[in-house]
Amino acid sequence: MLRQYELVEKVRGYDPDADEAMLNRAYVFSMKAHGSQKRASGDPYYSHPIEVAGILTDLHLDDETIVTAILHDTIEDTVATREEIEKLFGDNVARLVDGVTKLSKIEAQTESQRAAENLRKFLLAMSDDIRVLLVKLADRLHNMRTLHHIKNEEKRRRIARETMDIYAPLAERIGMYEFMTEMQTLAFRELEPAAYESITKRLEQLRSGGGGDLITRIGRGIKAHLEANGIEAEVKGREKHPYSIWRKMAERHVSFEALSDVMAFRCIVDSVEDCYRTLGLIHQRWPVVPGRFKDFISTPKRNGYRSLHTTVIHDERMRIEVQIRTREMHAQAEFGLAAHWAYKEGKDAAHTQHPWISDLVEILDHAATAEELLEHTRMAMYQDRIFAFTPKGELIQLPKGATAVDFAYAVHTDLGDQTVGAKINGRLVPLRTVLENGDQVEILVSKAQHPQPAWLGFVITGKARANIRRWVKSKEREETIALGRKIFDEITQRLPDALGWEAITEALKRLHLPDDNALMEAIATKRIDDVAVMEALLPGSTRTGSKPPPQRTAISVKGLTPGVAFQLAECCHPIPGDRIVGLRREGVGIEVHTINCDSLADGQDADWVDLHWGDETDGGTARLCLVIANQPGSLATVAGIIGRDAANIISMEQTARDGAFHTFIFDVEVHDVEHLMRILAALRASEVVSSSERL
Repeated sequence: MLRQYELVEKVRGYDPDADEAMLNRAYVFSMKAHGSQKRASGDPYYSHPIEVAGILTDLHLDDETIVTAILHDTIEDTVATREEIEKLFGDNVARLVDGVTKLSKIEAQTESQRAAENLRKFLLAMSDDIRVLLVKLADRLHNMRTLHHIKNEEKRRRIARETMDIYAPLAERIGMYEFMTEMQTLAFRELEPAAYESITKRLEQLRSGGGGDLITRIGRGIKAHLEANGIEAEVKGREKHPYSIWRKMAERHVSFEALSDVMAFRCIVDSVEDCYRTLGLIHQRWPVVPGRFKDFISTPKRNGYRSLHTTVIHDERMRIEVQIRTREMHAQAEFGLAAHWAYKEGKDAAHTQHPWISDLVEILDHAATAEELLEHTRMAMYQDRIFAFTPKGELIQLPKGATAVDFAYAVHTDLGDQTVGAKINGRLVPLRTVLENGDQVEILVSKAQHPQPAWLGFVITGKARANIRRWVKSKEREETIALGRKIFDEITQRLPDALGWEAITEALKRLHLPDDNALMEAIATKRIDDVAVMEALLPGSTRTGSKPPPQRTAISVKGLTPGVAFQLAECCHPIPGDRIVGLRREGVGIEVHTINCDSLADGQDADWVDLHWGDETDGGTARLCLVIANQPGSLATVAGIIGRDAANIISMEQTARDGAFHTFIFDVEVHDVEHLMRILAALRASEVVSSSERL
């Protein structure tokens, strides 16, 4: 453990202006606050925050961050309060300590409402000052280094899993690869001990293979080749860390021997120009492995990482990865945002909002539930990235698997909301098209457009999902309230007396609802049944007898959004022109069925609501079963018949093969029943169609 004077000297060594008195006060305060508390190792508890502070001094962080590290457990684990820390060390330190405490509370509770709220508060604190995250990462790193002292295996595995799932991705997202690598290695050793031992043994054999230190030998050869051509470079070699190797073995389904790039070498040079000269010299000397070159200097990663990556076949008949960067890039690559302090940018960097964190903060505004917040946050943290460009050349980074809609939301929320189409590399494509590295994406918009519920089926970014869900929930509530209000009017017609607003106000109190909108929403989703509403409006009305239910006024579905305020039943696929009925189920809302649907027999627990189609509808989707001759061109003929009648095939599935005939299920967008009947008649008249029926 660092002694008091040693810690102060380390900080003063890189920051002569550091507040020595504050550092000394913090050291003493932590010792007294933690008192006789012990760690699992038997060491005094205060040794842990001192070691965390020591880790951060290696990053040359400012005195406030070091003091925060020394005090980071005092609010959570001792009787010390934020007010006390603020009085002794100032508002900045108190705020940072409080922010670190917030993240500690999300551990092992990731599915609870409380966990989500603590995560929300932490993300906001982190977005204001990134030093909160730097302290917490150093805290977790030291805990992982001492994990073996914990006797309870289940607890060790829980801590290791948290590290792998939460803290290593957080470190990666801000570019702190050294922290990420060590945390992953330590967690991997705990979670997969047999695999860890096997891989480390293989690495030892590889390291000493060929009669000497292979890494040193290859590194010297690279350095000598560069020096012979006028490039002064520091060359460092290493094996990939065990977890990275294990993950590649699992992803590629290959053995250790089949991995081609277990070794990596870094060439650290003086300038960007030297980076590209070095790349040319290496490609000139050793054969290049196609498809393995990446230029992160011209297109940096979202976390600021810059470097050239290439893979070559070395003289030793093995593939090696070579990374080429300047010294400043190397510092950024090793320590990410923390590297800014070494370059005297610490105070500015602390309050500069990282692009990834900016996305998370926007997600906070739109995540309606704890589960959504946690889901979207994990998405933003874990996924690998690709690069795409706007028509003006602006670089947009997205997770692998992102679509054109994800791209639109990444550029701007309003652009995503108004998306109607997309061009990729000048070609019009479906919105669900998955983007690839280097794509140029142009988003087509309309002010009349709004997010579509169907987009949730293919977008993958937390930001896109949060914004689409925000609109869907807002629209759903608006339309559900409208439906509830019509049902409410029917309920009041059964009461013996007319009602005024006072009766509704009293009813809201009896039902413990905040306003009439909440009442209408509860009625539409059947969270409150009709009898309870009548009793709340006019106590005793259901006992003394109410008016007989009047002939129900049909509720139009005109203007409502399918999948939002009501669900078109999958069993019968109603379309405009069908006679329809609604089933009002508790917590679900209204399901729309055709009047002759077989599933209505299962709706005895639901309220039936008379429905009819509005005067203006957007059409619907009809499901057809077609038996088609098994001959060339038959599917093209069917598609032509449907297309000539201005209908659109949205899906097709082959369900059976029977010699000369095949059976298909088609989902077809039509205007109404009359439109569908014309299509069915045309299909039945075709020589290639044996039968065509609506399902």
